[in-house]
Amino acid sequence: MQEWKTEIRKQLLALKLEPTRENEIVEELAQHFESLYAELRADGATREEARRVILEELNEGKLLQQELRRVERSAPPEPVVLGARGKNLYGNLLQDLRYGLRMLRKNVGFTVVAALTLGLGIGATTAIFSVVYATLFERMPFPNPDQLVMVWSKVSDGRNVVSAGDYLEWKRRATSFQSLEAWNGGTYNVATAERPEQVEGSAWTPGFFSMVEGSMFLGRDFLPEEAEAGKDHVVILGHRLWRQSFGANREIIGQQIRLNGEPYTVVGVMPARQSERHPNQLSVPLAFRPDQINHDFHWILVMGRLKPDVTIAQAQSEMDMIAGQLAEEHPRSNTNWGISVEPLHNNFLPESTIRNLWMLLGAVSFLLLIACANVANLLLARGTARQKEVAVRAALGATRARLFWQFLTESLTLALIGGVLGVLLGVVITDVIVALMPPFMLPAEADVRLSIPVLLFTLAATILTGLLFGCVPAWRATNLNLNQMLKEGGRTGTDSSRNRLRKALVVVEFALALTLLAGGGLALRSFWNLSRVDLGVRTDHVLTSFLPVPAKRFSDPQQINAYYSRMLEQVKAVPGISHATVTTGIPLLGTGFGMAFSIVGQPASDPSESPGGGFQMVTPEYFDTFGISIVQGRSFTDLDTAESVRVAMVNENLANRYFSGVDPLTQRIAIAGLTPGSMKIGPPVEWQIVGVFHNVRNGKGLREEYPEIYVPFRQSPWPTAALAVRTVGDPQSINQSLAAAVNSVDPDLPLAGVKTMEQVAGESLAFDRFGMVVYGSFAVLGLALAVVGIYGVMAFAVSQRTHEIGLRMALGASRVQVFSLFLREGAILALIGSAFGLAGAYLVGRAMQAMLYEVGALDAVAFSGVAVVLLVAALLACFFPARRASKVDPMVALRYE
Repeated sequence: MQEWKTEIRKQLLALKLEPTRENEIVEELAQHFESLYAELRADGATREEARRVILEELNEGKLLQQELRRVERSAPPEPVVLGARGKNLYGNLLQDLRYGLRMLRKNVGFTVVAALTLGLGIGATTAIFSVVYATLFERMPFPNPDQLVMVWSKVSDGRNVVSAGDYLEWKRRATSFQSLEAWNGGTYNVATAERPEQVEGSAWTPGFFSMVEGSMFLGRDFLPEEAEAGKDHVVILGHRLWRQSFGANREIIGQQIRLNGEPYTVVGVMPARQSERHPNQLSVPLAFRPDQINHDFHWILVMGRLKPDVTIAQAQSEMDMIAGQLAEEHPRSNTNWGISVEPLHNNFLPESTIRNLWMLLGAVSFLLLIACANVANLLLARGTARQKEVAVRAALGATRARLFWQFLTESLTLALIGGVLGVLLGVVITDVIVALMPPFMLPAEADVRLSIPVLLFTLAATILTGLLFGCVPAWRATNLNLNQMLKEGGRTGTDSSRNRLRKALVVVEFALALTLLAGGGLALRSFWNLSRVDLGVRTDHVLTSFLPVPAKRFSDPQQINAYYSRMLEQVKAVPGISHATVTTGIPLLGTGFGMAFSIVGQPASDPSESPGGGFQMVTPEYFDTFGISIVQGRSFTDLDTAESVRVAMVNENLANRYFSGVDPLTQRIAIAGLTPGSMKIGPPVEWQIVGVFHNVRNGKGLREEYPEIYVPFRQSPWPTAALAVRTVGDPQSINQSLAAAVNSVDPDLPLAGVKTMEQVAGESLAFDRFGMVVYGSFAVLGLALAVVGIYGVMAFAVSQRTHEIGLRMALGASRVQVFSLFLREGAILALIGSAFGLAGAYLVGRAMQAMLYEVGALDAVAFSGVAVVLLVAALLACFFPARRASKVDPMVALRYE
């Protein structure tokens, strides 16, 4: 081949080309002539005949001129030529890109490993960022969403729902809003062709939909007169309900459907929501009855649209003035109550969810950094193997800057390949995360997808990633001693600084991996602790459901008691049911009401400082059905009726907190009276405590116990309740029999939300389970990348130190000593990385404290566990390179290079 290069250079000598361009032409034509020579020889030509044919073709100059014209065409116009040496930026970039692609194609194994490593890091980062962007930054899918605000009642520095009286006064007096509308959520029984079903819905004031979304898919919004009692039997169907339960019938406008056992006329169909997570499936007019218009009972939500020239601060100032006026006019109900005007965007999103989203983004950023360190290590090793190539190119005239840009172009090309793979993986990971996410964790309007901003973020992350892992290896690869590298027989070993850099990257990888593992370990330990708390109930053989009975069905408490007595009688007759109860709340899901109470006989305190607790009504078999133990006194009986003394039971939390040193069975508590189906709170009612029951986990996803008060259902009946039964066999097997028993009492009543208590307990852990799975998955990926990194470093060290290994063994070192040498080096790197990672692990523990249960920022069990896992993984990664080193043949190694 050297002969062809000499002849080609003679042809090019007169053209005075730039050295880099001349070298490219020489290399390409020499390879062409060498291939042609091999073909001629294979066809039977002698050496001289083949040589003569090639020299004749070369001397004709046609092929040379063709190649020269092709290279010349790739050059940009003359004005962009910089400097006396005539370097072409655009041409150089294309040349570097082509050369980089050829080198990546030539080393397929390296390219696949590096691209997959980057793809995992970029894909996970893209997926989490798509969730963060859709939730926290993307504009809501409503016209002029910045004008939409929530208006809350405010008391004791906390916001609250609004009373009907306050809302009507706000609407009458405020001038900052284009419109101010109210709504209230609930459940509705819809009679479909197959069977009654319960759906989530809402009641809103006329104009609410037009204020928020604009136009209907079919039909119209509610008319102002339809907010009057008696004219409110109209309904707007949600798009999903219209499609699934009414066959997407476009002629349904004007037709009647049965809703809560009464006829309602369909006047509209809402447009398709961007997300199927939206719970609202129908809406009816919010018509205030006279007994609901008061300033005491807070039960509705209020949303407004500001006028175009009004800011939130201006609206807040006006509402503060209105709050002061209402406090003067209604001192009993409105003293110390204020008004808060807040942006609608993410107004219902808990701060804990926002914090967790940012923490997930931080976790995947660590994963991306580990991937960058891993690929940087691979490039450093590859740069070492290409030292001779770099030295030859430098000797032929390539400057260090030119070589640096060539290597950096290869890194950026590799990053773009990893970015494309990351986008594809990001789609899959996003779908998996959304599928694992608990219902309603994100706002219903959050449309999680790979949008244009997310793709731009991915592109920026890809370029930044390419620079992060590419610059240092490119600089090191071009920092050579040409005299040493061009010596005949000089070995292609590396200097100690390169070895130190690769080891430093491994240390960084393990520090980041330990931090990620610590996050996963803390989430796992928290979930373990939470899954083993004493729930206070038995979850086996219990089936629960809700009975969404419309409140206005009953005119007095006696009707409610008679209705549920018939219901329990029919349910208990079902074979396989041992106990049945009606209650206003299901254990683990929270109590039915939150009520303030006072202890009879103790001095009255400020109403704003009165103790409060959960309050619910239960029938006598409640405790037997759920397996709740009685620790003192007695349970309710059938003798606890409306005509007998009012009795109550409290949990241990309330008894220990308020009756320390006093027998709670001698105490009475007073609670404001509740009128069934009414929005009015009556005067306090006294209840004699007759029993204390074991605490039931009803607070903050099983995390807390708080004071609870139970009273007999017959002494305080409520229209809407839940039904629970304890079964002898599998509770799921009696679903149909239970539904038939309920329908025998009320044919229009669906059996809604049917779940076993085991399912209820599992769903109570959904958020913690999601955090454990996601953090654990990222931790496992980080660990895998760190293991690959240390394996690569140790394997490369073995290949580079073969001569040294042979010399050691020739001087008497045993295979065990060589094996332990490399194993010890890997273990030391892992230990140093773990030591640095402990600081990061502590900071992660501090940041995660709000989401952890009974786990400290320096949890010894979790940290020691992840440290052991990391060290074992590092030793396993070092085992195979160390084993290969111990099997080196000294005679072969001493002849190495």
